[in-house]
Amino acid sequence: MNLVQRSIIFSAVERYGSMFFLLLSIAILSRLLTPEEFGVFAIVNALTTVTAASFQEFGGANYLIQKSSLSRRNIRTSFTITFCMSILIGALLFAIKDDLAAFFGQQALATGIAVSVLNFLLWPLSITVSALFRRDMEFGALAVCNLTANFITAVVSIVLAMMSYSYMAPIWGTVVGNVILAVFLILWRREFGLFRPSLAGYRDVFAFGFYSSGVAIINVFYSFAPQLILARTLNLAAVGLYSRAVSVTQIFDRMVVQVLSPVIMPAIFSHTKAGGDLKTVYLTSVELLSSVQWPFLMFVAIMAHPLILVWLGPTWLEIVPLVRLLCIGYLALFAACLTYPVLVAVGRVRDALTASLISLPPSLLLISVASFYGVEAVAATALVALPFQTFVAIYYISRHIGMSFSEFFRATVKSAAVALCSSAGALLAALAVQLGLVGSGAGLIAGGILAGAGWLLGLFLTGHPLLNHLRAAAKELRFALPRSGFAAGGAVARSAKKSA
Repeated sequence: MNLVQRSIIFSAVERYGSMFFLLLSIAILSRLLTPEEFGVFAIVNALTTVTAASFQEFGGANYLIQKSSLSRRNIRTSFTITFCMSILIGALLFAIKDDLAAFFGQQALATGIAVSVLNFLLWPLSITVSALFRRDMEFGALAVCNLTANFITAVVSIVLAMMSYSYMAPIWGTVVGNVILAVFLILWRREFGLFRPSLAGYRDVFAFGFYSSGVAIINVFYSFAPQLILARTLNLAAVGLYSRAVSVTQIFDRMVVQVLSPVIMPAIFSHTKAGGDLKTVYLTSVELLSSVQWPFLMFVAIMAHPLILVWLGPTWLEIVPLVRLLCIGYLALFAACLTYPVLVAVGRVRDALTASLISLPPSLLLISVASFYGVEAVAATALVALPFQTFVAIYYISRHIGMSFSEFFRATVKSAAVALCSSAGALLAALAVQLGLVGSGAGLIAGGILAGAGWLLGLFLTGHPLLNHLRAAAKELRFALPRSGFAAGGAVARSAKKSA
């Protein structure tokens, strides 16, 4: 097993464990908090996340990962710049908290922001150390630290919600979780000298950070813009409903994309340094990602009603049409996680910012207009905005890796057939639930089984390349298990012989 495969496994353990804690906390909190209370949390989270994006990528993770020759001076300078910007931006957000509360017409936001800005003291520490672990492909350490922090976040949020802390429960839970994460990462790394202030070589940090942070800011702002716009034009209930619909739609991101994302950039840089063909890597990744993402999103869209009923409860059934619209729109984003790493790898981080500036402002305008027609209209904008964003990103990537649109299209044909086969099984289960032949829980399980069977059938019928990866993984697992069993048996036998 090579370093990249081992890193993906550790990343998967961390992400799936974290997702379990997240899904469990969402299921419990959805029964303890109202959509309005979730709306307050969603706005506070959006405001802090958008402002945090302005410093997290300026001298943060991606600078440290992509730097070909990284010295302790580079690390200290990166941390110093990140920390100073974080403090300044956090202080500014705290100073205008009352104005923001007045703007959105919700005084509760001031209290939430006052507590949430504590994260700005913690993020620079965890960002710096996490980036170093990622650069060194030490994802085992990251898995332990992140899993512990996410577990604490979930427990604190649930306990405080049960104690009637309302929207403040997840806010305090997030702060406590970030404290645990920063402490664990620092103690694991044990390089305390990295946090000594330094501005040596700051020009290099600024040169990369200007474009990198620009990409991060505009993309993060776009991600949270619907919640902010809905809070202004409609009400907190609409914000809570939309925010929860997005969370359901992004399950795939948490299950697959967030497993691969920490590994993608280091792996691409290692591949290009070894003289590998970036075009082949990109098209292969597109083919594999689409074969998993498309069937998954189609399953969520088709089984949205029983999924929401079982997971979140009847209070949240209003989000079913929102989830379906968002799932269809998100089909276009199957290769989004590759755009930034590929453009950075070819030395064109500026094009990543240009692509965002071209595609995201029109999308924001569309969302703003749609917000006057209701939350469902905002969700429907994904059907237009997300394919447009994908087209712009592919255009810029194709210019630098010598790829044509026809090659990109051919890389997705088999995956489309696989998605259709998988969807047929999910449709049968959804029809059975709709006709009352089975309950929501049983229908959801049956739908998962039938969709999985259809997915495997589609892989076989199309001869999809993912099938070879699955066979190789199964063969390696089959080889490893007996060997470990024989080794354990041999150890027991030798121990027994010595005792005799």
